[in-house]
Amino acid sequence: MRIGISMTTALRAPDARTGGRWLVERAAAAREAGLDSLFVGDHHSTAPMTYYQNVPVLGRVLAEWNDRPAGALFLLPLWHPVLLAEQIGTLAALHEGPFVMQCAIGPDDNQFPAFGVNVKHRPSRFEESLDIMRRLWAGETVSSEGRWQIQDARISPVPPDGVEVWIGAVARRAIDRAARLGDGWLASPGLTGKQAAAQSAEYHERRQIHGHQETGPVAIRRDIYVGESDEEAQDTARAVVESGYRGFDSEALAIGSPETVAAQFRALEESGYTDVIVRNLMPTQEHAVASIGRLAEVRASLA
Repeated sequence: MRIGISMTTALRAPDARTGGRWLVERAAAAREAGLDSLFVGDHHSTAPMTYYQNVPVLGRVLAEWNDRPAGALFLLPLWHPVLLAEQIGTLAALHEGPFVMQCAIGPDDNQFPAFGVNVKHRPSRFEESLDIMRRLWAGETVSSEGRWQIQDARISPVPPDGVEVWIGAVARRAIDRAARLGDGWLASPGLTGKQAAAQSAEYHERRQIHGHQETGPVAIRRDIYVGESDEEAQDTARAVVESGYRGFDSEALAIGSPETVAAQFRALEESGYTDVIVRNLMPTQEHAVASIGRLAEVRASLA
């Protein structure tokens, strides 16, 4: 079982520069903890909530990382595929290790009208965009007359070692799309253990139906707080959980000592997951950095 981190970039920092410094510190803590991968998310038109955007953030924090896998989540229907292929080509050239693009169609929310995108076009824009980007990364000259009107596009640099694509999916049709088109699958952080096991089984089944001999990475996000002990972890996270954190079932959260969190991750491994991508549950910098540091103990327990 590999443990990676999706760094929370919606921060309650006292000012913009402090939040930027927090992100750098968290990336350094993830490196020191020996985590297996590092990612940032994707969200737009968020004011008054502060959300640091993924491409510039990743470009900066790669300097704090190492040669282990790194990447970002992108809501593909909102990105022009030539621009995004170029951005990823540059990021992959800056990074010394494997680059992973996590991607999804995105929720039906205010992001799409903010970009002038018809929310009903999400699936078709997603599939066309992914096909165009893969062709551009392969060095092809690409034209398109579909959702994207593109003529003779080429990019450079192309990713030196290719790009691994993990597709985030929750609904059955989306899980089927991930099994058909992706190199890996990213499950929702809101799944309980029982739901996670059921969706993992469905993904593995659809992967075989689509003729793939290997399942590739099977990842799930988990919002966590790793405490000094079970008691300290529960006491620290209680107010956040009782406020209805993200609307999640409390069973979907990983809160406890390193040994307790490792046991939860081990259960996910038994359900067919290869990677847990953690996200900080606590908003405060002190607790976030401490929790990331204790993931070294979680890794040791799993090993």
